[in-house]
Amino acid sequence: MSDPSVASACASVHSIDHFALNVPSLADAERFFSAFGLDVAATDKELEMRATDGHRWARVFSASSKSLAYLSFNCFEEDFAAIREQVKVAGAELAASPNEGFWFHDPDGNLIQVKIGPKTTPFHKEPCVVASSNADERGAHMRSQATTVRPRRLSHVLLFSPDVLGALDFYGKALGLRLSDKSLDIIAFTHAPHGSDHHLVAFAKSSARGWHHAAWDVDNVNLVGQGASQMAAAGFTKGWGTGRHVLGSNYFHYVQDPWGSFCEYSADIDFVSAGQAWPAGAFAPEDSLYLWGPPVPDDFIHNTEAGVVSED
Repeated sequence: MSDPSVASACASVHSIDHFALNVPSLADAERFFSAFGLDVAATDKELEMRATDGHRWARVFSASSKSLAYLSFNCFEEDFAAIREQVKVAGAELAASPNEGFWFHDPDGNLIQVKIGPKTTPFHKEPCVVASSNADERGAHMRSQATTVRPRRLSHVLLFSPDVLGALDFYGKALGLRLSDKSLDIIAFTHAPHGSDHHLVAFAKSSARGWHHAAWDVDNVNLVGQGASQMAAAGFTKGWGTGRHVLGSNYFHYVQDPWGSFCEYSADIDFVSAGQAWPAGAFAPEDSLYLWGPPVPDDFIHNTEAGVVSED
């Protein structure tokens, strides 16, 4: 596990710019992510996905199986050279750079990009308002009047790793991400020190690397539940939720995608302000996943990429 004093001295990335996924069917991906409420633009070779903030949060490529193609981080210009050196000192070899920034593989083999770019994550916690009705007023609109739930931004991603504590140590030393909370060597959550949701990147234990989920921020818990209904109406009924997490405190509903990983509607996640220390804790497994909600499905922590030969 990263020494907090080491992490605090590191230059750090400030946000995720975007992620890129390989999937077996672009048509299935377009249907799933469009139903989820993302703005999906298709070309002959890939999909691009945006939330209501207009930022391109994801690219999706066609491949024989599902996997993370790469994960791209943004940093401030004054931190770029220091982060590049930290990555080398942490033991990663720089890869050929197909475009801007620099690229390398983390200890699990994930391809990572770091580049100078805008801060895509919030500078402060966004309000989560659930309005109450007055006496003699209806508190809910008709189901037929429901509008499409559209996430406003990406919140975080979770990766499977065969060595969660090793990943935590590497991302602390190389990219300056700080521990938020963890449970044994089973799961760990990290944030960026420039103003960040409770987790920007999380790691869950598996026998192999893999992609578990991307979480998308919505305004409040009502939209989390409404998003779940929206996806069920589109035929995507498998997942987990609706509930409330303990670590991160966010309301959640996970929807299983066509390849066994998930997209999460998330609202009101804990926020770590720039320059503030977070009281990182080590929690027992039974206290680390959810405060309330339905039981965890058996396949929720199943890594469909374990045993699959990577195309990298």
